[in-house]
Amino acid sequence: MTSSTSPLAPHRERPARLLPATGTAVSVLALCWTAVFFDGFDVMVYGAALPYLLDDPEFGLDASGAGTVGSWTTFGMLLGALGCGSLTDRLGRRPVLVGCVLAFSLGSGVCALAPGVPVFAAGRLLTGLGLGGLIPVCLAVVAEFTPARRVALATGILMSGYHAGGMAATGLGLAVAPEYGWRWAFAAGVLPAVVAVPLLLRHLPESPTALRVRGEHARAAATARRYGVPAPTETPARTGAPAGRAAAVRRLVGPGWRWPTVLLWTASACGLMLVYGVSTWLPQLMRTSGYGVGSSVGLLMAVNAGGIVGMLIAGTVAVRFGPVAVSGTWFLLTAAALLLLAVRLPVPVTYVLITVTGVWLYSASTMVYAVAGRLYPETLRAPGLGWVSGVGRLGAVFSPWLGGVLIASGREEWGFPAFALAGVTGAVTVVLAAAAFRRTAARA
Repeated sequence: MTSSTSPLAPHRERPARLLPATGTAVSVLALCWTAVFFDGFDVMVYGAALPYLLDDPEFGLDASGAGTVGSWTTFGMLLGALGCGSLTDRLGRRPVLVGCVLAFSLGSGVCALAPGVPVFAAGRLLTGLGLGGLIPVCLAVVAEFTPARRVALATGILMSGYHAGGMAATGLGLAVAPEYGWRWAFAAGVLPAVVAVPLLLRHLPESPTALRVRGEHARAAATARRYGVPAPTETPARTGAPAGRAAAVRRLVGPGWRWPTVLLWTASACGLMLVYGVSTWLPQLMRTSGYGVGSSVGLLMAVNAGGIVGMLIAGTVAVRFGPVAVSGTWFLLTAAALLLLAVRLPVPVTYVLITVTGVWLYSASTMVYAVAGRLYPETLRAPGLGWVSGVGRLGAVFSPWLGGVLIASGREEWGFPAFALAGVTGAVTVVLAAAAFRRTAARA
């Protein structure tokens, strides 16, 4: 198959009437929302199916192994997030986005058919590679095709798809796993390859910026004209090039920026430790606290419902009070709620508490990126955001392992306090980072 006929080859825009910018923005947002929906589904399906996996005596997965498998998933996400820059420079954003969807769909299929834990872990690693690369690419595509005044709103709507996918995974786990087994929940993770990939290949335009990076200046200008977006007038840096990455790190950890950067990296790691720790272990932690397996998995749906609400309101609140205040406060509220969850409460009260925890938990992590975007100067903003996101993934790798160790050692009562400590640390470091940025700016 030649490159011109390959489904992952650069898309040649067909001659057509010019499309209005608003219509383009809505279409691109809808397509990327669909991809992010399936991203959230494939992330959350592991936590939703985990109680049933642990109850399967033939499969042989224990709590410690489950934590290790969860960490392999998030390690794959770390590699995917760091590697997508190089791939988009070479291939463009649309092919990379399609490749990410295919990767996590294939990984979910491997999990569904896995004869044992090692193959299952390999499937989750492959899933993580696709999941880690998808959201950064979607965020970049949506930002490019959305009018500047609507980017914050579009970003909130886009990320709501992640939590909608998580709710769908939880609902499927409750509906399918008890009667038909956990394998069918992972088999459903193959659907993105069938549903999303054809839509993306058919309707998603290539990024004019990505085209210009690859030297296709005329095509970049023509694509921008057709879809009603501003044409890039300068050739952006190749963000994935090793030399560019090394130079960016030297500046970020150099004099003046070292402490603000390290503090933001710590805050981001704490945020993602909370996100992936809760996503992986919430049902099992609630189960060990005395809740039934159905209620425990249902609580994962409740926390994602809160996440949708939180994504839609956090930006509005931050406009008035600033992202530093919102992120710090949200971290502390999350910590307080997690400590309350360590106490056995009536089921209706627990559902309410879990839902409002979701409002704070996911938005606290997202607001760290808003803090970085506001505080870094323009020359450091892109690499600063990239490394805040990339280093923060270490928290996502650590938290599933930590939960598994605590449960396997019979110390599951420390699970919620441990994650609450991450919330307090996130609040302190994001406030200290803002103060360090102000001192650096004052000396400049």
